[in-house]
Amino acid sequence: MKILVSNDDGWQSAGITSLYQAMCEIAEVKLVAPDRNCSAASSSLTLMNPIRATEHRADVYGLQGTPADCVNIALNGLFDWTPDLIVSGINHGANLGDDVLYSGTVAAALEGVLHGVPGIAFSLTGDSTDFTCAARVAKQVVSELMQKGLQDVSLINVNIPPIAFDQIAGFSATRLGTRKRGHNPIIEQDPRGNEIYWIGPAGEPFDTAPGTDFYAIENQYVSLTPISIDMTNHGKVDQLAQLLSGVAA
Repeated sequence: MKILVSNDDGWQSAGITSLYQAMCEIAEVKLVAPDRNCSAASSSLTLMNPIRATEHRADVYGLQGTPADCVNIALNGLFDWTPDLIVSGINHGANLGDDVLYSGTVAAALEGVLHGVPGIAFSLTGDSTDFTCAARVAKQVVSELMQKGLQDVSLINVNIPPIAFDQIAGFSATRLGTRKRGHNPIIEQDPRGNEIYWIGPAGEPFDTAPGTDFYAIENQYVSLTPISIDMTNHGKVDQLAQLLSGVAA
């Protein structure tokens, strides 16, 4: 098995180091990740600046770009090598519910899916910096799903509670919950008196019903959510067509 590892926290982060080591135990692995923290980069691509790749050691690269850049370039020229799976993370912090729209961790895995390679994104919820359990979970999830045929489920978002492995209640297939509206930006002044803005914190969990990723984490389960690329609201297509019926071209 061949695995490409990436993330959004940077190639030197503790999370990706733990993930890389775990994946090396079960597969042939290459690592390509941003040279800096790119949290909340989503699926953005760098179009107006050149992208440089630096090999820091054998098969470990830092890229001057976004998580999506890293996977895109890894699959289209950096290597003469095609992975069986993209594994992204382990993110330092949750990617639950609406977070997936902003997450660079999820975006790295998604970029692989857009190129025909399945992906799994891993995140450790809470503030813990101990990735021991999360790395063990990642190894188990990748081994099991690849053995059983992950190609039938293109993208999976995995969140892991910040607890010891023997405290995990189980593994739960979930749907995305939702959060309340995010907090307002924090407004400050720079030394010259000009206003500057910091994006406010994410909103608190809102839809945390049984079956959601929030519920699973709250009850000490590992949450695994299949993610669809198709964002079409299929239930509204006919309604929109009716609204447009009298509009002349």
